[in-house]
Amino acid sequence: MTNPVLADLVSLLDIERIDDNLFRGQSRDLGGKSVFGGQVLGQALVAAQRTVANGAAHSLHAYFVRAGRMDAPIVYEVERIRDGRSFAVRRVHAIQFGRPIFSMITSFQGPEPGLEHAATMPDVPPPEELRSQSEWRAQWAADCAPEIRERFMRQLAIDFRPVAPMNPFHPEAREPQQYIWFRADGRLGDDPLQHQAVLTYASDFNLLATAMRPHAVSFMQRHMVVASLDHALWLHRPFRADEWLLYAMDAPTAQGARGLSRGQIFRTDGTLVASTAQESLMRDTRLAAD
Repeated sequence: MTNPVLADLVSLLDIERIDDNLFRGQSRDLGGKSVFGGQVLGQALVAAQRTVANGAAHSLHAYFVRAGRMDAPIVYEVERIRDGRSFAVRRVHAIQFGRPIFSMITSFQGPEPGLEHAATMPDVPPPEELRSQSEWRAQWAADCAPEIRERFMRQLAIDFRPVAPMNPFHPEAREPQQYIWFRADGRLGDDPLQHQAVLTYASDFNLLATAMRPHAVSFMQRHMVVASLDHALWLHRPFRADEWLLYAMDAPTAQGARGLSRGQIFRTDGTLVASTAQESLMRDTRLAAD
């Protein structure tokens, strides 16, 4: 692993154990106003997994209760709900200053044979034919206000390659769907939990933006107040998060200042490895003022 930004993410997700069911994590500033939701999701998954003797996570369902502060550690309290022969269940609360900022329930299962079918991967250009998001951002930086340019250009640990990129400073109305290739920007180790945690982290990017597409608005506009409200992730099949994965997203509805987004994540061979769903706050303050 030669990318220091990726090494920092791996270290960030490798949270500190302070008791049997208590863990502590730190935060990184990605340019937002509060802790990035994907970071909390990934850290909470690691905390839950480290209390499970056998099995890997197959689903998680989380709510973002309060905005997290980046200048203070986050304590993860794991509750051992069930340890059965096939499944184990954990509830995790992320706490800052004595108050929960996040709550998640996660289910784990050991290997088991069963009936199989899966959706087909969309036909899109391969990642090798696409420009990276960092290249697009370098082009769009000319439209960025000087006071936020450093935050906008901040390097990420994930290499995103959008099929149909859109300048967030000049959004235009498009269909509520996106296809984005992604992978860790460097080589990871072989621990499956590390790959699950990195994918969980990355899965919180771009879902909210998909729901805003039909309305020609973006997270970079001052009149938009945006945040992840909840997040669900199902892990279906093995994968490596340092190999290309296609994130196919759509947003079937938006109402009441909330948008619903869904996603499917495929390996390059067309295998469906994960599915997501998220409801997001997308409040247009111009409408609220009317």
